[in-house]
Amino acid sequence: MAARLEFEKPVIELQTKIAELKKFTQDSEMDLSAEIARLEDRLSKLQDEIYKNLKPWDRVQIARLPERPTTLDYIQYLFTDFFECHGDRTYGDDAAIVGGVAKYHGMPVTVIGHQRGKDTKENLVRNFGMPHPEGYRKALRLMKQADKFNRPIICFIDTKGAYPGKAAEERGQSEAIAKNLFEMAGLTVPVVCIVIGEGGSGGALALGVGNRMLMLENSTYSVISPEGAASILWKDSSLAKKAAETMKITAPDLLELGIIDNMIKEVKGGAHHDIKQQAGYIDGILKETLKSLLPLNAEELISQRYEKYKAIGKVSVEDQYIGAN
Repeated sequence: MAARLEFEKPVIELQTKIAELKKFTQDSEMDLSAEIARLEDRLSKLQDEIYKNLKPWDRVQIARLPERPTTLDYIQYLFTDFFECHGDRTYGDDAAIVGGVAKYHGMPVTVIGHQRGKDTKENLVRNFGMPHPEGYRKALRLMKQADKFNRPIICFIDTKGAYPGKAAEERGQSEAIAKNLFEMAGLTVPVVCIVIGEGGSGGALALGVGNRMLMLENSTYSVISPEGAASILWKDSSLAKKAAETMKITAPDLLELGIIDNMIKEVKGGAHHDIKQQAGYIDGILKETLKSLLPLNAEELISQRYEKYKAIGKVSVEDQYIGAN
């Protein structure tokens, strides 16, 4: 990975030095194995120190990395026989959301997720992972299909937000998102939502009404980006780092607040370092989560979902009596 993150520079510098010593050893007759072993031990301790003490803004940066695994990356490791479905049957197909039918450990499921690109060309096709209304309507079509055929639904969330352009508003962006929220609340099958990167605004929430909400350790989930919040609160988007710390948008914070149900640990340094291993971490939690939901009937699933979201947030009311002496 390129040394693009400020807090990772000491790690990158040490990795570079180790690589240079290994190459020098190969090209010469000098034995530097003891020195290399010493540096590798130092590297391991340095990585532990840095990655176990990440700040909220550090996690935001990791969540935004172009190399970070996407929905399709995880689908190839977690599911078999994936059959992608296209179109909302009303306007067209939106490549910013992918979805279809697959098997998870032999069980038929419906998989839906935001999909961004990894380079400029793919990002233009995927609209940088920001869906239009037809993307959310495609997702809802697949959810209703899953509901009809009694298939559990697994949603992967990874978007900066819904596309804010004129065309999206003309085609009913807010209505499409609102309808997804309403319909997902009443689905009669288990719904598991997993934030794998950025979970931004209503664009993320449109796939986020489930029985269980899971988050990768270095993902974020928020009503607005740190830059947007800083612009509103302090009229200065450069204070995004301060906003990230104030907003409580990281997985550890949201787990503590009770907004998510479980945090999935990441590979040291971030999921992009080993997609296969990261998929294994997700698989372990997802398997146990579905195991706990599958015995519930339709009424219990809907009730559990309702109680879950009703419990989010706290209100403190002081005893005050207007007009009292």
